[in-house]
Amino acid sequence: FWYDQEEDEWVLMLRGQAELEIEGHPEPVLLEPGDSLLLPAHCRHRVARTAEDEDTVWLAVFPTP
Repeated sequence: FWYDQEEDEWVLMLRGQAELEIEGHPEPVLLEPGDSLLLPAHCRHRVARTAEDEDTVWLAVFPTP
């Protein structure tokens, strides 16, 4: 399903790997350890896949105004 959140979300990939589909982007965004991504409020996105051979661990932060 598509996430459509009221607030911004900052994501940091700690371990593993994930591909995110972002509405309006032609290609998925690949996140690997050390990569980060800011998803603005109402940026529709979803997790397309995660690493198959290890756990995927990420930190998601929702900044407050």
